[in-house]
Amino acid sequence: MSQQSTIFSRGLSRRGLIKAAGVAAVAGTAGVIGARSTRYATAGNLIPIKLEWTEVAACHSPVGFGLSKGIYAKHGLDVELFYQGASGQTLIQALATRKAEAGPGLLYDWLKPIEQGFDVRLFAGSHGGCQSILVQPESDIKTLTDLKGKTIGTFDVMSPSRVAFSVALAKAGLNPETDVTWKVFPFDLVAEGVLKGEADAVAHMDPWAYSYEKRHGFRCVADTQTGTFKDRVCCVLGVNGDYYEANKDAIKRVAAANLEIHQYTAKHPDEVAKWYFETLKPGLSLQDLTEVLASFTYHDHWFGKDLLKEVQIGYEDLKLTGVIDAGTDPVEIANRITIDIFA
Repeated sequence: MSQQSTIFSRGLSRRGLIKAAGVAAVAGTAGVIGARSTRYATAGNLIPIKLEWTEVAACHSPVGFGLSKGIYAKHGLDVELFYQGASGQTLIQALATRKAEAGPGLLYDWLKPIEQGFDVRLFAGSHGGCQSILVQPESDIKTLTDLKGKTIGTFDVMSPSRVAFSVALAKAGLNPETDVTWKVFPFDLVAEGVLKGEADAVAHMDPWAYSYEKRHGFRCVADTQTGTFKDRVCCVLGVNGDYYEANKDAIKRVAAANLEIHQYTAKHPDEVAKWYFETLKPGLSLQDLTEVLASFTYHDHWFGKDLLKEVQIGYEDLKLTGVIDAGTDPVEIANRITIDIFA
C-alpha cells in the first residue's frame, strides 16, 4: 500500500478545548458547533465511514495513529475522523446528527441515552483505565471512604470522571450525591481548584490527571484500573443501529482494525505517543505521553460475551447511582444492544 499523505489539522490547544467544551454543552441536535473532520489520503476501493473521536484524550490517540499508519485502510476502510468534543453529551450528538456513523466512547456515556431510546449498538471494547481521583501529597485522604464530606473538583457537571467515580463511591458505601460535593472548574484549571483549597480532590481523565501527578506531586486515591474497575473496559465502540443493519461488513472491519490498533499500541506505546506528541501537541512531554499510553490496559477479549458482560455490569453500576431507571433490566437491555461482531 502506498504511503499515506496527511492533511491533519492542528490539534486544539488546552485553552481552545475549554471553549469547545462550552460550545458543545449548549449545542443541540441541530449540529455540533465547532467540530471538524480529519481524513488521510487513501487509495483503492475502500469503504467510506465517519468515526467520531475525542482527539485531545490520550486514550483516543491510537485511533488517529491507526488512521495515519494505514491500519484502517489495511482493513478496507476509508475513515474520516470527526472531532465530537469532550463529553458524553457531544458523543451522542455526533451520532444523532449523523456527523459520524460510529466511534469510541466511555461505556457509561452510552448507556443512559440508549436506555432512553437512542438507537445505538455496542460492538467492541478498546481499552481500560484512563481516569483518576487525585489529592495533594499531604492530604489525609487515603481511600474513597475518606472523601466523605469532601469536595471533588471536575470539569463538567456530568463529566465522565464524575459518573465513573460516583459508581466507585457508591460501592464503597458512600452516597455520591449527598456524602460528597462536586464542584465544576474550567477544563484545564481543575488542579488549580485543589491547589487553592477550593476542592479537596480532583477527578479527571488522562493525560491531564497524569500531568497533575507529575507537575504537582498529586497522589492517586482511585483510578479506573483498580478496585471496582479492575479488568473492566473503559471505552467501547458504538454504531448507529440503522447504519449497522445496512453495513454490517463495514462495522466488522472497524472492530478488527480497532483490535489491531490497540494491540499495536500495547506493544509500541512510544510510537503512538510520538505521533500524539507531534500531531496533536497536548502539552505534555513525549516521555510523559509514552508512560500514559503504556499504563492503559489493552485486552483482546472485549468482544461478544465478554463485552456483553461489561455492558450488563455497566447498567447495574448506573442503577446503583440512580442514573439508570430502577425498572430497567440490565440483562435484557445488554442482550438487545450488544453485537457479537465476530460471531
